[in-house]
Order: sequence, then structure tokens, then C-alpha cells
Amino acid sequence: MSTRSRMLFARTAKAAALVVTGGLLFAAPATAIPLDLGSLNTGSVDLGSLDPVLAPTPNLASVANFRDVAGNDGRGYATVDGSHLKRGVIYRSNALTATSDADKATLTGLGLADAYDLRGSTEIFNPFIGGADKLPDGVTYTNIPIEFKDLTQLATTIKSPEEAKQFLVDTNRSFVTDPVRRAGFKQVLSDIAAGDGVQLFHCTSGKDRTGWTAMLLQTIAGVPAQTIMDDYLLSNTYLQATNEKILAQISQALSPQVATNLEPALGVDASYLEAGLAQIASDYGTVDGYLTEGLGLTADTIALLKAKLVD
Repeated sequence: MSTRSRMLFARTAKAAALVVTGGLLFAAPATAIPLDLGSLNTGSVDLGSLDPVLAPTPNLASVANFRDVAGNDGRGYATVDGSHLKRGVIYRSNALTATSDADKATLTGLGLADAYDLRGSTEIFNPFIGGADKLPDGVTYTNIPIEFKDLTQLATTIKSPEEAKQFLVDTNRSFVTDPVRRAGFKQVLSDIAAGDGVQLFHCTSGKDRTGWTAMLLQTIAGVPAQTIMDDYLLSNTYLQATNEKILAQISQALSPQVATNLEPALGVDASYLEAGLAQIASDYGTVDGYLTEGLGLTADTIALLKAKLVD
């Protein structure tokens, strides 16, 4: 190795170390992309090709639908302009009411600073499916209630699988038409934009209000529509085992028919998110119009969110 190559290597290694220790990467152990000295420009060093790749997002045994808004492995979801989302910055999940000590330790290791709970009071205080979040010490908890019928309420009102599907279609439309719900989404996006450190947001199952919020963040970042939909539908995979247990309990406690009626409400379907997006198109034209006119977000807030999200 020539003297010049050794100097360039040392400068590059030092710069990469500063990126990691400077707080741009918050999660788990990182592995640097191999450095090809032969590809180095004899002028300036391009650190854009040296971004470390985070280890895959850990599965939390006690928080079934915990995942990274940016994607759970690799460089993060690609955007339409060829950039990538930053992993280890914003997480999404279901309620953290049964977080084990081991999973708390994992969240601590990921650097979690803030948790935003989108559940309403009827969900949090429900003796059967509610409960307070169990968070690591030092994590700031904020409740931003976006009211939603919980499972016990749905069991008494949903009379067929078709009604369950229609309920979630209507719910996603209400994320656009209901001013109170819009105010809730405005607050969680504003808080994420203003927050320091690693952020997490969740509702009860981490699929509807959480899925909508994730869609808005990913859209702001420039993630393609198909990637956003694929990510939205991942809740069916992450919640499969949990939902099977819930349906078995409902079948035994109430009736198999009630379990059949409620099954579509425990998961997600493309038609649910599509209904909300169609409502956006009808009322505001574009997601950007919904963000600025419907939610009242400023251009500065949207820019802060994009800066947090995009590498």
C-alpha cells in the first residue's frame, strides 16, 4: 500500500468512526461496507459509499408487531430518487403492555428515547386487553389518543366478516375526514419531527393508526407506493401467532361465529389502506395536500421529518 493510500484509508476510517459515534446510528451493532482502496478518488473521499449497515432489527418476543419504519434489514427502504431510509431512527409497534425485561433491555440498546401511544383511554384502561406501556427507564411516554373501538366493543357490534372489513375501510377513511383524528396524526408527526433520539409510536395492534402513520412517514420520505403497501401488509405476518390465540379465545369464550366475524378486524387488507388513500385523493388531491391542508403541518415540519428519515 502506498503512503497516499495509507493516508486516505486512515482519513476514511476516522471519518466513518465519527459518523457512528456522533449519534447518526442509534441501534445495534453495525457492520461497515468493505472499503475498496482501488475505487478511491485521488481527490476527495466519498463517504456516501461507506455507510455502515445496521444489524437486522431484533424481534421482540413480547411485542409482536415491533419493527423499523425504514425496513428491518439492509440499507433501509429505497426511495424513488435512489436514496435509502435511515434504519434505527423511528420504530413502530403494537402496545407495549407486556414488555419483558429482556425486550426492555433490547429497547434500551436501540437507544429508545420517546414512545408515542395512540390508544384512547377506553383501550388503555380496558381490563382485558389494555394496560399501561412497560417501557425502559428513561424513555419519555406521550399519549396522543386517537380513539378507536377496542376488541370487546367490536365483538358486540360486528355481525359478519363483511361488517368487520367495512369497519376498517370506514376507519381508514375517517383518518382523512375526522378532524379530531387528523389532529392526533398532526401531533404525533410534529412530536416525531421535534424529538431527539430514537422514536417509537404504537396503537393497540400496531396496524391501523400505526400503519397510517407509517404510511405518511414513508410517503414523506419518498418510498414507492408498492413498498409502502407491502410494509403495511407485514402486520399480518407479525401478528399471525397472536391473532390465532385471540381468535381461539374468542371462539371459546363467545362462539366460533363471533371469532369468524372478527377475524378480518384483527389483520390488515390492501383495501383498508386504499380506502384512506382514495379519500385523500377525493378531499385533498395528494398526500402532500392532506399533510399541509388536512393536518396543518408546516413545510418546516415536513422537511424535518424527511431529514430524519432519508439517508
